[in-house]
Amino acid sequence: MRSLESVCLKRLTIDDPALVAALQNEIRRSDQSRYDHRLHSILLVAQGMSCREAASVFGDSVRTVQTWLHRFEEEGLAGLVDADRAGRPPRLSDKQLKQIERVLRDSPRQSGIQANLWDGKTLSAFIQRRFGITLQVRQCQRLFRQFGFRLRKPRPMIAHADPSVQDAFKKN
Repeated sequence: MRSLESVCLKRLTIDDPALVAALQNEIRRSDQSRYDHRLHSILLVAQGMSCREAASVFGDSVRTVQTWLHRFEEEGLAGLVDADRAGRPPRLSDKQLKQIERVLRDSPRQSGIQANLWDGKTLSAFIQRRFGITLQVRQCQRLFRQFGFRLRKPRPMIAHADPSVQDAFKKN
């Protein structure tokens, strides 16, 4: 039986660059792992490594590690946390979203849309007519999911026809 010390002393390497890149991408995926990654880089610098050496250990640029170090010196641990990222402001207000959710519980015809069921296209038309805001069909489909609705497709009348008509309708 090998001792634990001999296992820990053996140098292990990963020769596959794709695997190394996959590991680095995994670190960048979550806010918590990015924070830990920055923390480890700062720890290496605090233990005597240069920014260049710490950057090479984790595959970062020297400038990135220097930026983290300056943020840490100015703000402490809070400087290593991801800040909120500004994004495009939402096109629909919370009030408008609540109105849309209420309207979706009724038939489209009650809102002046000539359709039997709500879908992305009818919702887009409704939003354009009511609020003067253009949303693409795909954005409207996301709204359905956001509100907890599921897709319902109308069934053709052939499904309710008598069996002889159904047999005649089937593809050969």
